[in-house]
Amino acid sequence: QMPRMNSITERWIQTCRRELLDRTLIWNQRHLLYALREFEQFYNGHRPHQGIANARPLHPLPPPIDNPDALARLEIRRHDRLGGILHEYRHAA
Repeated sequence: QMPRMNSITERWIQTCRRELLDRTLIWNQRHLLYALREFEQFYNGHRPHQGIANARPLHPLPPPIDNPDALARLEIRRHDRLGGILHEYRHAA
């Protein structure tokens, strides 16, 4: 009855399966629920999406870096989630 919602759901399931479940050995239902919860937080909170300037769904766009000195000194920190399967990258403060 909702063909558009079906396509969105199928796309999310494909992404979850390709980026998480194909790379993870799931031990039991508790581990599966934990992994899915972490992936959902990563998917909605950190991962860039196709759209306006690759904006994350739950956050506004970050301010642009216009200062050339700041561009020369960018430090990027990586935070691993789910034992290194998912990676989050942030500017060091």
